[in-house]
Amino acid sequence: MSKGWVGEKKTQFNLWLSLNTKLYQRFHDVIIPSNNGTTQIDHIFVSPFGLFIVETKNYKGWIYGSETQSNWTQVIYKSKYSFQNPLRQTHRHKKVLSKYLGINELHIQTVISFVGDVKFKTELPSNVLRSGVGSYIKKFKDKVFSDKEIERIIDLLSNVKSEINISKEEHIQSLHNRHTSETVCPSCGSDLLKRTVKQGARQGSQFLGCSSFPRCRYTKELESRSNWRIITIVVILFLVIIIVKKIIEY
Repeated sequence: MSKGWVGEKKTQFNLWLSLNTKLYQRFHDVIIPSNNGTTQIDHIFVSPFGLFIVETKNYKGWIYGSETQSNWTQVIYKSKYSFQNPLRQTHRHKKVLSKYLGINELHIQTVISFVGDVKFKTELPSNVLRSGVGSYIKKFKDKVFSDKEIERIIDLLSNVKSEINISKEEHIQSLHNRHTSETVCPSCGSDLLKRTVKQGARQGSQFLGCSSFPRCRYTKELESRSNWRIITIVVILFLVIIIVKKIIEY
């Protein structure tokens, strides 16, 4: 039993207590297909006031991060661990869900729920919470969906597993494919564009950057540059070995 599964069940139970089950229809552990694989969403709540995506993080310790950082840091005593910025994760969830359901992204809200014994050591957006997820969701009171639209959305989400029939193994494989792609951003699902460094020591070199910049700051070095860096390191190590050998012989 993983801590992720335990965290999701805690969130599921807490929101069952705090949200009206008739007003907020709920779906858990949903795998949605996209044009570049799949995305797994912990919790989706459908209501007249919009859709709410809740991503659960079962962590403990101190959490450092910001909206623009690609990775956040977890500190437990003297140990540090890095993990993907969950805001980027839910940004991709929103884009994929919007396209799959055919609804405006503005009608989808995202929430990050930390359920472990954590303390935020940096200022984070208002949708990153340690508690009160239900209260945050209930702040949205403007009706954006008709009863007919809600019924259509619920039908699509109810049938997604049986229609798509995606296994966990296939989802994991799609994650691997996305993270090795040179056309799709693995963080948010937007297109990757070839860009050129305009100043500094790397001026003129090219890299892949997310088309959703500045909201998503994902970048990836082109293969040719990565290979050149490896070759450079190997040459330097070879020269160091030769120098050390000469010194020993002398």
